[in-house]
Amino acid sequence: MPKRPTPAEAWQTLLDGNARFTSGQMAHPSQDAYHRTQISAGQSPFAVLFGCSDSRVAAEIIFDQGLGDLFVVRTAGHVLDMTVIGSIEYGVDILGASLVVVLGHDNCGAIAAATTALTTGQMPRGFVRAVVDRVIPSIVGFGGIAHLGADLDPEALRSEHVRATVRMLQDYSISLANAAAEGRCAIVGVEYALADGAVSLVEAIGAIG
Repeated sequence: MPKRPTPAEAWQTLLDGNARFTSGQMAHPSQDAYHRTQISAGQSPFAVLFGCSDSRVAAEIIFDQGLGDLFVVRTAGHVLDMTVIGSIEYGVDILGASLVVVLGHDNCGAIAAATTALTTGQMPRGFVRAVVDRVIPSIVGFGGIAHLGADLDPEALRSEHVRATVRMLQDYSISLANAAAEGRCAIVGVEYALADGAVSLVEAIGAIG
């Protein structure tokens, strides 16, 4: 079992990988046949990546990581439910990840749909509505509308949704809250820019340097 990195070391590894990605100098680590065989008996990812299901935001690619490096959980609009939180807890408590990343991005369809619902009352049909139903409370419940006033710009709401998701993970999961308090794991909220590929930090719980 490899040595567990500190939350700060895990965060720096992701930043370094994203820098390689944005500069077009990707290393494509841990993707060869030998490494594939080596990790076949078990996994020890250094970070949990909880992001949107958007096809343009593939975690291992934008952070230039390989097989076994990230424990990835994705839902449209990175909305939480009990199985998602359980999956994230599994990555931290069972697999030993030192970092949880909530990854939002610009031009998010779920945020746009939530904005439409807030301004017009129009909700999408079918089970897509369940996604919007979970985005709206995460914005309103943590003061997003109060902070924004009458401005319901989708990009501003995106930041609020990322921050709210980070706080919900801490509030809903005693396991994750304890891990952050003890310094075993940090939880960060990150925004990804589709055009240039860069990530930026918007929220952090725990020490990441």
